Amino acid sequence: MASNTGQTLLALLTGAAIGAGIGILYAPDKGSKTRKQISKEAKKARKQLDKQVKETSSSLSEKAQKARLNFEEKLESTLSSASYKADDILLAMEDKLETLRKQNAKLQLETEKEKAKTKAKKATS
Repeated sequence: MASNTGQTLLALLTGAAIGAGIGILYAPDKGSKTRKQISKEAKKARKQLDKQVKETSSSLSEKAQKARLNFEEKLESTLSSASYKADDILLAMEDKLETLRKQNAKLQLETEKEKAKTKAKKATS
């Protein structure tokens, strides 16, 4: 849309300039009257240009606001999803840690039993 509006503004300005030039060349009126007419047309073109600029600016501002809101929604969704995944990972790691603790306790118990058997054998030998 910005490209389309730019082309419209360029066409409007070009048309105003060409019209003013032709008006000067073929003006049947006095120079002062022709200058007033050119001034009037230039003011009209400027008002039209200002109107187009305001509309374009408003449109761009609106689109930027929508894009920002859309980005914020997607960011929030992504962060929420990442938070849930992090919680799942932490739970899985805690479960694994508990399993490893149990295995370690079992190995320590078995090691203590082996030490006791070895001492008993040495004592009886």
